[in-house]
Amino acid sequence: MLASAYAGWAGSLPADVVEARVQQVLRQADLPADEVVEEWLPTLVSSSVPADVVAEVTAIMRDFHPAGLRAMARAFAEADLRDVLPSVDVPTLLLYGDADQRSPRQVAEELHAAIPGSQLVWMHGVGHQSNLEAPDRFNDEVRAFLRSVP
Repeated sequence: MLASAYAGWAGSLPADVVEARVQQVLRQADLPADEVVEEWLPTLVSSSVPADVVAEVTAIMRDFHPAGLRAMARAFAEADLRDVLPSVDVPTLLLYGDADQRSPRQVAEELHAAIPGSQLVWMHGVGHQSNLEAPDRFNDEVRAFLRSVP
C-alpha cells in the first residue's frame, strides 16, 4: 500500500521542481518551527481539514530536527525508483487525495501505470496527509483492498 507516494522526487517530478523543493527545505531547516509549519501546512492538508487534524499535524511538524529535515530532502531528491516499479509483483494499492498539492495527479497516474496490476484510488477532497485527514475513508479503502486480494 502506497499513500501519496512518489518514485522518489527525482523519479516523479521535473528537475526544476526537485531543485526548488530541496532549496526550500534547506532554507527552512534553520527557521523556527512555527515558520516551517506555516509554510508547509497548506500543502499537506486540504482547506476543509478539521481543526484537531491541523493541531496534530502541526505538533508533529514542530518536532522536526534540522539535520533530519536536510537528510530527508536530499534522500527524496536523489531517489529515482522508476526502474524497479515494473518488477513489483505483489498486489499494490495506491491511495491519493485529489486535493494533494505535494503529490500531484500525474505522479499517482505514472506510478499506477508502472506497477503491474496496481489499483489507484482517489479520495475526494483530501490532501497529502490522507490517513490523518480522512482516517475512516482511508482505512475503509485499505480494508476493501485487503479483502480483495486472493
